[in-house]
Amino acid sequence: MKFFVCLCASRSLLKARSSMHAVRSFTFGSFVLLALAALSGQAVAASNVAVGLCAAPGTHYLTIQTAVTAVELLSAPRTVRVCPGTYTEQVSITSALALEGTAAGTTDAAVVATPPGGLVTNGSDIYGNPVAAQIFVQGATGVTVSHMTVDGSNDQLVDCSIDPMGIYYQNSSGSINNNAVRNVLMPSGLQGCQGGLAINVESESGTPAITISNNSVRNYDKNGITASGPGTGGGPVVTVSGNTVIGIGATGVTAQNGIQIGFGATGTVSSNYVVDDIYTGPIYGSSGILIYASNGVTVSGNTVESTQLGIVPATDPNYGTADSTIIRSNHIGGTQNFDAIDLCSDNNTAEMNTIYGSAQSGVHVDDECPPSSGSGNTVTSNTINEACAGILLGSGTGNTTSPNTFANVTNTTMAGDVCSPVDGVPANTHDASSEKHSSLRPSPSRMMKR
Repeated sequence: MKFFVCLCASRSLLKARSSMHAVRSFTFGSFVLLALAALSGQAVAASNVAVGLCAAPGTHYLTIQTAVTAVELLSAPRTVRVCPGTYTEQVSITSALALEGTAAGTTDAAVVATPPGGLVTNGSDIYGNPVAAQIFVQGATGVTVSHMTVDGSNDQLVDCSIDPMGIYYQNSSGSINNNAVRNVLMPSGLQGCQGGLAINVESESGTPAITISNNSVRNYDKNGITASGPGTGGGPVVTVSGNTVIGIGATGVTAQNGIQIGFGATGTVSSNYVVDDIYTGPIYGSSGILIYASNGVTVSGNTVESTQLGIVPATDPNYGTADSTIIRSNHIGGTQNFDAIDLCSDNNTAEMNTIYGSAQSGVHVDDECPPSSGSGNTVTSNTINEACAGILLGSGTGNTTSPNTFANVTNTTMAGDVCSPVDGVPANTHDASSEKHSSLRPSPSRMMKR
């Protein structure tokens, strides 16, 4: 069993100015920008502020946080436009606004980077664990973060007690779109702490709606995109679409997941490209798309390549089932060690998927995640090319497993939970049920800290 923010030539000078000097400078800069706006016929909204000296409307500030704090005192709708440049700070947002990077000439990169002293704790997650988030949206309705780069390089954390996060929405709604989030990694020697989440949305209160779309996510430690509820009912409702999520590739120190929807979060995962989540150590498995203890999620039109498991709905005996997942029209290739689709829950539908080059099976109807038994699943109209088993059937009942199209499979349908990989490389050791899917909270130590 497999375990589961210009014409920014003055940027360096601005950094060196005193706070009072900076205010005078930006007052003059704002006057110039207001004059330019008036000449061009643009209206300058009272609730617009900006960061830097590019031609963006509103009062200008040196840092993103001072701009956010100022705009939160104004009437809605509020917008903070961030000029191109590098901003070494951690940003907290607690009310509705739009934070968006803006282009200046041929420059278009507003980068939130690690402060010189490293990341510091600025809150805790919904389970009580300390976090160091670079953009932290907390208890707010209708927050948009867009066209920003978040770079977690050199976070300077010293142990596993703090989770680094890139963009973190907690009990908040809104959208996260067209951002680049990269290098949200624990320092060398600490990878494997079950921390390092590039984009993370969590809710323990209600079911806030969040859209996560068209982001570039790469070089993360644990998960690329994560949505979680409390594991006791409820959680965010997410639309995760059009993102590119790239893992670090084969590693023996952390079991990554590209996209994870879990612990009561619900929604859709569609048209994403997920690649390179491969754990080479024993027992656990990395997944491209993991649905963990969440019901009724739809996963469609994604491309998942070079992962250990492809798409997995997995029940957890303590936090709930992952039943009634719809897995439709996905392209899943080069699954290493395990299965392209692993239905480790009940009453799921896997249909019209194209699967090729899967080590063990194209679709595994899995009975190893109690209390689910791998029953009541529909597996039809899939095209499976090259696998040990086209469909691997556990001991569940009431499953529909035809028609499907097979080519170059050793066994079209095979009873059991193990099939030797077609390339002769043995799969990781099989052991107890849902532990094979290594999700966000579950290293056991992280779960006990909850």
